Amino acid sequence: MQFHVENMTCGSCAKHVTQAITGLDANAKVEVSVAEKRITVDSSATSEAIQAALGAAGYPPRAR
Repeated sequence: MQFHVENMTCGSCAKHVTQAITGLDANAKVEVSVAEKRITVDSSATSEAIQAALGAAGYPPRAR
C-alpha cells in the first residue's frame, strides 16, 4: 500500500509515521520518503486502519 502524506517534512515526522503504523502491526514493513512525501507499507492491517492511525498521529494520508 502507498500513501501520500503532505505534512510529512522531516526525519522526526517519518519516525512518528512509522511508529503509528507499527503500533497497529509490529511486523509491518514501512518505507518512508520524506522528499516525495510517500509511505509504502507492507502490513496485515487494512488500508483504512493505517489511514486512521496516521490521521490520529497528525499525519492524515491520501491513498495512492
